[in-house]
Amino acid sequence: MPRVASGTKPTEFKLYAPEAKKVVLAGSFNKWDEKKLLAKKDSKGTWLVKLGLKPGRYEYKFIVDNCWMNDPRCTSCVANALGSHNCVVEVK
Repeated sequence: MPRVASGTKPTEFKLYAPEAKKVVLAGSFNKWDEKKLLAKKDSKGTWLVKLGLKPGRYEYKFIVDNCWMNDPRCTSCVANALGSHNCVVEVK
């Protein structure tokens, strides 16, 4: 587990995409940066990003081979200004 800053909770984002060449996580926690949070792929095709987040509500999406997509495991989404939806994660 990476070192987590004081006051933050370790938070994992996973996406099963065995055919993907590159997966990035973007969201309100990193100003929707399309390059910074590169996921790591395991031998079974699951991509993972671990980061420390302060308690709160965050919106996010994955970018899979340059295509924005929602997390299929996410159960909470909200409409965004682009006419689609963002996933929501609550950090307690």
